[in-house]
Amino acid sequence: MSAVIAPLEADPLDVDPAEDAAPISVVSILRRGWRASPELREGVGLTILLAMIGAVGRVVVPVLVQQVIDNGFDEGGIDVAQVAGLSAVGAVVVVLTTGATLLSARRLARSGEHALFGLRTRAFRHLHRLSIAHHAEERRGALVSRVTSDVETLSQFFNWGGIAWIVNGMVIVAVVITMFVFNWKLALIALLASAPLPFLLRVLQVRLVAAYDVVRTRIADLLTAVSEVVMGAAVIRSYGTTESTTARIDKAIEGERTAGIRASALNALMFPSGELFAVLTVAAVVVIGVVMGPASGLTAGELVGFMLLVNRFLEPVAEVTEILDQTQTAVSGWRRVLDLLDTPIDVVEPVPGVPLPPGPPSIVAEHVSFSYRPRPGSREIPAPALHDVSVTIESGTSVAVVGATGSGKTTFAKLLTRLADPTQGRILVAGLDLREVNTVSLRSSLVMVPQDAFLFDTTIAENVRFGRRSADPDAVRLAFVELGLEGWVDSLTEGLDTRVGERGEHLSVGERQLVALARAYVANPACLILDEATSAVDAAIEARLARAVESLARGRTSVTIAHRLSTAERSDVVLVFDQGRLVERGSHHDLVLEGGVYGRLHASWLDATATDPISTDPISTS
Repeated sequence: MSAVIAPLEADPLDVDPAEDAAPISVVSILRRGWRASPELREGVGLTILLAMIGAVGRVVVPVLVQQVIDNGFDEGGIDVAQVAGLSAVGAVVVVLTTGATLLSARRLARSGEHALFGLRTRAFRHLHRLSIAHHAEERRGALVSRVTSDVETLSQFFNWGGIAWIVNGMVIVAVVITMFVFNWKLALIALLASAPLPFLLRVLQVRLVAAYDVVRTRIADLLTAVSEVVMGAAVIRSYGTTESTTARIDKAIEGERTAGIRASALNALMFPSGELFAVLTVAAVVVIGVVMGPASGLTAGELVGFMLLVNRFLEPVAEVTEILDQTQTAVSGWRRVLDLLDTPIDVVEPVPGVPLPPGPPSIVAEHVSFSYRPRPGSREIPAPALHDVSVTIESGTSVAVVGATGSGKTTFAKLLTRLADPTQGRILVAGLDLREVNTVSLRSSLVMVPQDAFLFDTTIAENVRFGRRSADPDAVRLAFVELGLEGWVDSLTEGLDTRVGERGEHLSVGERQLVALARAYVANPACLILDEATSAVDAAIEARLARAVESLARGRTSVTIAHRLSTAERSDVVLVFDQGRLVERGSHHDLVLEGGVYGRLHASWLDATATDPISTDPISTS
């Protein structure tokens, strides 16, 4: 939690992803999105056909108006029958056009929602398939925004912008063809007068894509900053860092505001640009049409009908300028979601994979090294977390892993459970390379209990059942009995039905790990990996934890990330890590006599307990 209030060496808010980004191609994003969303292709033919009917219907009315003006009058006055007939045809066309457009919009919106459901589901599942190393390198707010707000921008687009692009595109084609049929000279004049507009929109569009990509990134930054502050509220208030924390949030808000203003300023150029070219085009057609006059064979009806066609042509062009803002936001969000889906899975699950044999497994690490990737926006290459670690852990052995903060203990534990794969080397469990072991077999045989045990916002019993969903209430209670924790459970007002709150906040750190140990017991693994939390608990909870861990580890291979040398004293083998290297291995007694790194840690612990008999200073706090 201290990371919430500590100054950052490289604040992610200072990094502008657009600075080093390659030019963005909207076409490539749409092509990738089309491939990644097969739901959009379902029934697309009928949707396009309905849109075409709506587009053709829009050019029929100007043609009917031309016919009424040129042929609806005779020497005796108005030809009522012909005018009435043409008007009736126009009314039918308007109804059919409206119906076809509405139906195509509804179909596209429904296909869009199906596509977004699939996209959000695939993004969420892909996110969970990424290794813990990748999660550690990305900010949580940025990952959450991929599945939430970025996908939401696409929902808004498909509900209006998507059908607008399809219908307007077809209308423009149909109108242009009809204008050339009416009078090819006026058609050329109209197109030449409005020709610069697409090029202007293209220039603005490229800039808008980059601008809205920065906006989406700044929103992710804001989500990250706010989520950290919400989770670390107690720490912030305890250390009186509200002012500096507020300044960081203000900085995130200011970054989002500045990016939004830049994007809005570019978008503000769209509407007046479209209006300007619309006025110029109509004026040019009217002037040239009047000059040409009847001598060129241009009738009054054709001129009026042509002016209506010009309006039909410019309406979708002007609407494009209105929906371009929404489109750029959607394209930017789509790109970010697709980038997540394109992130390679660095821990590939074998299919079908080899199951682990029953019984406590042996564990062998062969020249294992591991390095985290640089965080997004950072040019600094992290130092290797582990370097050339080789060790053999015999079946049924209890092992304690000790070392100073940052020595690589927790990274080693994550590799043992394949939450990440080694950068170099390999890990064998029961003689099998972890990369070849069936995932279900691996997760049921090796269980890791982290130091900061995560609990879901439900009851204690339900949290324990996450270890084995089929466990009944009796099996859940038996877990606490076998671990010697029934007294603690019975001391709670609602017992196993006690709600733990969000992330288990209603329980202490030690109590959360008691629940996590019961969850591991219910899972009944052959090998237990424990990152103990006894450095942050009181004496009573520490005693309960020690007894529970001893009961849980009995008959299993166990690896404990020890934060107290008292834990190491009870273990069969002690592994000592220092700066990512395994520097010592042996029993507690032998390592103390050698007087190396472990001997110095032990001496420091003895000095602390001699100075303060109730001191429980750990050997590390990581």
